[in-house]
Amino acid sequence: MTALSAAWQSDFMWSFRRSPLAVISFLVVMALIFGAVFAPLIAPHNPYDPATLNLLNGFTPPMQPSAMTGDVFWLGTDGQGRDMLSTILYGMRVSLFVGFMAVLFALVLGVSLGLLAGYVGGWVEAVIMRIADVQLTFPAILVAMLIFGIAKGFTPVHLRDQMAIWVLILAIGLSDWVQFARVVRGATLVEKNKEYVQAARLIGRRRSSIMLRHILPNVLGPVLVIATISLALAIIAEATLSFLGVGAPPTQPSLGTLIRIGQGFLFSGEWWILLFPGLTLLALALSVNLLGDWLRDALNPRLR
Repeated sequence: MTALSAAWQSDFMWSFRRSPLAVISFLVVMALIFGAVFAPLIAPHNPYDPATLNLLNGFTPPMQPSAMTGDVFWLGTDGQGRDMLSTILYGMRVSLFVGFMAVLFALVLGVSLGLLAGYVGGWVEAVIMRIADVQLTFPAILVAMLIFGIAKGFTPVHLRDQMAIWVLILAIGLSDWVQFARVVRGATLVEKNKEYVQAARLIGRRRSSIMLRHILPNVLGPVLVIATISLALAIIAEATLSFLGVGAPPTQPSLGTLIRIGQGFLFSGEWWILLFPGLTLLALALSVNLLGDWLRDALNPRLR
């Protein structure tokens, strides 16, 4: 209890409690993640199970009984009679999984290359940073589309649907590693000249040990902030690719896929098919972004 009390009274938690926007954003993110993780228990129907679908319930407006069956759905149904609430909960699972895994992949790759470039220097640093500079000249979404197309071309045809999610993670991760590498490289250039690193060299520590055990823990602060903000960008990138039809397969629809499907019914009167997935994506991305902005300020010692 003493440790919990000390953590609760820390500067970090004090800053969190004093920021209503951070508290609200955190609660929204946790609620959406909880709904996605426990979708099989919370969702009224399983949208992937054809046995639970009834075509007679198609295009039922929200909170209105179906004209054919009399069933009521909170957020309405789509053209196949799928409950929109259930579809959104299951769609968030795909979006969040792709976002988290893509950021994790970009973080590991970017931090590793940034540490290597900053500590080793020389031609290794020159090669890594020039590749990063070239990649920064292109929009991230175009880089992700290019990588997705190349990776999908090398994937066997009969495995493309099964591997589509992992190819999407690879594409978004490879398009987002640069910012991690640049920040870690800059922090490593500062840290490697400090006394504790020089002392580690004098006692015979290996380069890998110095980078991982001494320098890495001291450069993780900015990395966590970037990772939080990158999560929102990765979710939006996944939604954009899926909206364009080059992301998640139709058998595993994400929020972007649902928005693309809903767009086709917007002008025919079935507005809820587009509105609710769009609002969910907006709430998720905005809350994560606001949380990342607060985390950046909370970890900045100059603002304490």
